[in-house]
Amino acid sequence: MPSHQNIEYKSSWHDDYLDWICGFANAQGGKIYIGKDGNGNVIGIADYKDLVEIFVKQE
Repeated sequence: MPSHQNIEYKSSWHDDYLDWICGFANAQGGKIYIGKDGNGNVIGIADYKDLVEIFVKQE
């Protein structure tokens, strides 16, 4: 299933995707899948540990 209004597939993380998150939050909602190509096929992400650290605060 390709991306559409409420679903976005991204092959890697970029900080400007925070704008997509805000857009979804201010609209009808949506999902961003990191590690999938534009058609929704899983391609994985090489730096997944860095991505996890962005969203999980470690003490």
